[in-house]
Amino acid sequence: MKKLFDITLQNRKILYKILKNTPEEQLLKIPDGYRNNIWWNIAHVVVTQQLLVYKMSGLPLLIPNELVDKFKKGTLPDGNATDQEIESIKEFLFSTVERSAEDYENGLFKNYEEYTTSANVTLRNVLDGIAFNVFHEGLHLGTILSLQKSL
Repeated sequence: MKKLFDITLQNRKILYKILKNTPEEQLLKIPDGYRNNIWWNIAHVVVTQQLLVYKMSGLPLLIPNELVDKFKKGTLPDGNATDQEIESIKEFLFSTVERSAEDYENGLFKNYEEYTTSANVTLRNVLDGIAFNVFHEGLHLGTILSLQKSL
């Protein structure tokens, strides 16, 4: 289990560097042929991890609902990112994973609402949710790298 959190943190380090080193104009640009941008993808993985791990376990999220509403599955970028949002996401990239690892270690996740993802993977417990999240974040890192090449 520790390995899944370690992999997620390594991915988040890459996302942090991209977020920190990419000019805001490029973070928000949607290249031809794409539906979203680098910023949306980074914020989306933070939101999705919270939904897969905490919401499906019936627990309060560690992030504000406003972020969920703006970056959950099915949303599209609005072309804006405030400095406060960017700073919050930078912090949440690490704090949410570290806290999830602690909460898992402390046995906080006792229930889970079964959920079948759009990739047709059925998640039956929090371990499934954490494992699927690693896959999900890898998909979005690939999209981000593709977006970078398109800019």
